[in-house]
Formats: sequence, C-alpha cells, structure tokens
Amino acid sequence: MKLWKPWQNLRFRLVAWYSLLAGLSMLGSDRLIYHEFQRTLLEQVDGALKVNAIQALKSLDDEVNTLLFDPRKDAPIIASLLSDAGVVILLIGNDGAVMERFGDSSMLPAHQVVKPGFETVLTGEGRWRTYTKEILTSRGRPSGWLKVARSLQPIDTTLQNLSNRYLLKLPILLGVVGLGGYFLASRALKPVVQITQISKQIRVSGNLAQRIHYRGTSNDELARLAMMFDEMMDSLQSAFEFERRFLMDASHELRTPLTALKGRLQVTLRQPRTVADYQESLHLIDHDVDRLIRLSSDLLLLSRLEQGHRYADQDLIDLSDLLAAVAVQAQPLADLAGLSFRTFIVPNLLIQGSPDHLIRLFLNLVDNAIKYTPAPGRVSVVAVIQQSRIRVDISDTGVGIAPEHLPHLFERFYRVEKSRSRATGGTGLGLSIAQEIVHHHHGTITVQSQPGHGTNFTVSFPLDVKRDGLASA
Repeated sequence: MKLWKPWQNLRFRLVAWYSLLAGLSMLGSDRLIYHEFQRTLLEQVDGALKVNAIQALKSLDDEVNTLLFDPRKDAPIIASLLSDAGVVILLIGNDGAVMERFGDSSMLPAHQVVKPGFETVLTGEGRWRTYTKEILTSRGRPSGWLKVARSLQPIDTTLQNLSNRYLLKLPILLGVVGLGGYFLASRALKPVVQITQISKQIRVSGNLAQRIHYRGTSNDELARLAMMFDEMMDSLQSAFEFERRFLMDASHELRTPLTALKGRLQVTLRQPRTVADYQESLHLIDHDVDRLIRLSSDLLLLSRLEQGHRYADQDLIDLSDLLAAVAVQAQPLADLAGLSFRTFIVPNLLIQGSPDHLIRLFLNLVDNAIKYTPAPGRVSVVAVIQQSRIRVDISDTGVGIAPEHLPHLFERFYRVEKSRSRATGGTGLGLSIAQEIVHHHHGTITVQSQPGHGTNFTVSFPLDVKRDGLASA
C-alpha cells in the first residue's frame, strides 16, 4: 500500500507555505504592536515619575541644614497620596544613606548605586521603575538625591494578558487561514486536477476527444493553461486523424499497383508464353514499379518537408533564372500538347531557398497546367514584384476545378474526379508537396479556378533583403 506523503502534494505545500507566511506576518505584527504598547506604557510611567519628583522637590525644607521634607507644608499629605498610589519616595544623602522615605521602600534593594535618570530594577516582588534626580544646594541645605519609584507589576500584568491573547489568537487565525488557503488552493488548482484526470483518462482509453472545457471567472494563468490544453488536444486529435487518413490513403495507393503487379505475375506464370507476351508483361510490371518508386519518393519527400528539415543547400537564388529554366523544360511539352506557352518574368528576383525544391515546385505546377489544358489552349508564367513580395502566377485556360474541390486541393491523395485521375500517372501528392515546399520557403500558395475557364495558382515569397537593382512591377 502506497503511503500518502503530504509534502509531495502541491495543494498541501501551498497551504503550508501560505499558513507559514501568514503566521510569521502575524507574529511580526503582534511583536511590533506589543513593543510599541510596552514603550507607550513605560513612557507614561516615566512621565508620571517626573511629575512626582517635581512635586516632592517642592516639599523640601529649605530652612534647615538637613535633607528633609518640610512638615509645615503639604509634604505629609502629598507623600500619603503618593504612597497610596504605589509610589515610593526616597531622600538620599551624598553618602548613600536614606535620609527620609515615603511609601513601602522595603520592596526596593537596600543598597543601590545612585545613578541619575531612569532605571528598571528587578526585585523579588517584580520589576520597579525608578527616577533619580540630583538635589542641588540651597540656603545651606546639603545636596543629595531624590529617588522616585513605582512598581511595574500592573504594566507587566497588562502586557502578559496581551501576550496571552496574541498566543490564543494565533492558532485560531492560522486555522482560519489554513482553511481559507485550502479552499483557495483547491479552487485555483481545479484546472490542474482536471488536466491530470483528463490526461489519465486519455492515456487509459486512448480517446483524444475529451476536453476540460474550464471557464474561470477571469482570464487568469490557470484558465489560460486549461484552454491551451484543450487547444493542444484539438491539434493532437487533428494530427492523429490526419495521420490516420494518410495511412489509410497510402495503404490504398500502394495496394493498387501491388495488386496489379501480383495479378500480372500470376497470369504470366500460370502457363508458358511467347517472348513477346513476356516482354509485354515485363513492360506493364515496369510501369507499375515506376509508379511505386514515384509514390515512395513522394512520401519520403513529403515526410521530410513536414518534419521541418533544414537542408544544407539553402542559398541565395535568382528566381528569375530558375523560372526561365523551368520554362525551357516545359516548352516542348506545351508544343507537343498544341498549347501556347507564354512567360513574363521580371529579372533579379532573389530569394533564399533550395533550388532543387523550387524547380520541383514550379515544374509540378506548370506540368499540371499543361496536362489539364486541351488544345488550342494557353499556359502562362508571370513573375513580378508586388508589395515587397515576389508573386508568381501559373495560369491556364484548361478544364478548371469545381468550387467544392478547391478547399481540399492540397490534401494528400486528394484527386478531383474525372480530370484528376490515376490515369494521368500522378500519385496524388504533387500539390501537397508543392504546398510544403512553399511553406518551407516562408511563402504562400493559393488557387483560383472556374470550370471551363481555367485555373490560376499564385505563389508568393518574401523578397530577399540582399537584392539590389530590382525592377518593379
């Protein structure tokens, strides 16, 4: 049985870190408030001790040469009130002896080093705050020290109560923060959980049609992640469907010539024949083998193009010269078919690419135009510069293509009925390869056609920035 390790759970780690940071923040805030409150209370005690010292100094006897409070004044009354308030007053001579005292001075240490200013003294009964002020000589009265002290027990009790409340509050708040963090983490991680579950179901069932369909309250990161996952699954499903159809079509295309080969071989071997019969059978078999070779070569080339292979023969090419060479090769075919073949090619059209692939691209398009144009028709090749791009149009006055076939024209093994058939010797991959070659060169290819009025293929490439002295269309 697999043990559950909470630290391996993202939700648990998020809640733990969230609670830890919240607890540290609360501790820091409470600590700051505690010290600020302590400082304020201590300042209030210090202020009160200063006031008590001023009141006590006014009650000193100035007519004797001894450091005493004047009994004729309000000193006894003030001393009694201060004593009731928990204040201790000491008159200390220069020799450290206590000359007079009010209040319960037994709480303070018997022997102390006299130091002016404020001081906190720790006794067996708790902490005391003292304020010591020097008494200056006046009218023969000796100098000395006045010490006023007050117990800090009420303040310590208040601070202890405050600290206890903080300690009691902390686990409660951390519990609330933990529950809230768990709720928020669960809500935030919901798309991730759904992605995990859907991925597991897809892995088990192999059904690529499943989606998350998560729609959050806002376009946050996780909502975008869920939408990107759905989009990725759409792409994967399309790719798998495309590959499945491709395998089925390839199998069908390969089966036809292989079946024909098998049939001719069986017929030929069934009984002895004349040399002429054997030669005829071998010619037919040679034709089928050529078709298989073309089909396998086209499949290999198409596969390499779709995988985005970069070829070493990418050079700066003068497309004008390349199209002129293609026209020279196509002219005899057009003459043999009784067609008029025209070209208009702007010079110095430079692009970066593969000459072998570009020759195959335009030979394929021109060959199709000648093949499906009845005499006396016309085939033309026009290459110009248009809006900082090279535009090549291959048009004919042939049979044309029906509108319902145009969206599927660049699909693998797609053939237009009647006019595009196996009888012409094609593999059904020519236009698919042409499209991949164009995309490989960062271009676009489009087709316009009308039945009975001909077809026009338009290929557009980005103009190479290294060109110079180019003509404009």
